[in-house]
Amino acid sequence: MEKGLVLKSTGSHYRVRLENGRVIECVPRGKLRLNEIKTTNPITVGDWVSVELNPNGVGLITAIQERKNYIIRKATNLSREAHIIAANIDQALLVVTITQPETQLAFIDRYLVTAEAYRIPTVIVFNKIDLIDLATQPVLDSYVSIYETIGYKCLKVSAKTGQNLDLLKQILQGRVSLLSGNSGVGKSTLINHLEPGLNLKTAEISNAHLKGRHTTTFSEIFELSLGGFIIDTPGIKSFGLVDIEKDELYHFFPEIFKLSDKCKYYNCTHIHEPGCAVIEAVDKGEIAPSRYLSYLSIYDDENEKYRPKIK
Repeated sequence: MEKGLVLKSTGSHYRVRLENGRVIECVPRGKLRLNEIKTTNPITVGDWVSVELNPNGVGLITAIQERKNYIIRKATNLSREAHIIAANIDQALLVVTITQPETQLAFIDRYLVTAEAYRIPTVIVFNKIDLIDLATQPVLDSYVSIYETIGYKCLKVSAKTGQNLDLLKQILQGRVSLLSGNSGVGKSTLINHLEPGLNLKTAEISNAHLKGRHTTTFSEIFELSLGGFIIDTPGIKSFGLVDIEKDELYHFFPEIFKLSDKCKYYNCTHIHEPGCAVIEAVDKGEIAPSRYLSYLSIYDDENEKYRPKIK
């Protein structure tokens, strides 16, 4: 029996690097499942697993080691509850673009909520800065302002020109980093610039819809020559949240959590109660309207009791 790191998952077969450096193909033993949550993928990239070596060269995964964390979202496959994107992560890098394609604020917020819930530090990487013009500069500035004010690190980069890729390398060095984002934001292109020898497949944006095309089919982890690992993932269209209770949701919006102890009622939902410090902060412009709208949307899609005054 040996211990190994899952480098790639195709759903039924797994590429695993053993502790001695040998990389082998593996299959799970029987109906291996995790007990704590129903998922489409009981084994995921970043998992440490126990492997039984067979004479035919194919390993048998017999157990999954306890995870320190993971990023999870609702699965598109309705027969299951959730899909784990990756496990045992030091940090998440959410790659967003202002144009070609445009990343929606609601998508960013849902991703950040999940990262906060699993205590995964997140850096927001604004890619394709070379495409920013007079029309899109104010949009970029507003996005950066929203998230830097909350306390998230934001980095503006360009895979095309190489702008700030040196700073990105510093952030990645020595860490296990998950790269996520919509299709077409340039995740694989960024990895190719950081580690040219990988030659990951990339594709141009669809001219018809200005949306990305899926080029990464399966999640895969790569070792970086500068030290550390980076996980490339398929583009995500939407990010449905899993196992986050309504009464705990505000914990995962740092700016709301910070003000919550100033509310009149200890069990304030921050939606309609009198004396709510959060609602007051939204009205004063101290909390970004887009962030509060995301909070309401996640809390209850049907909730129309309060909406911020967009200034």
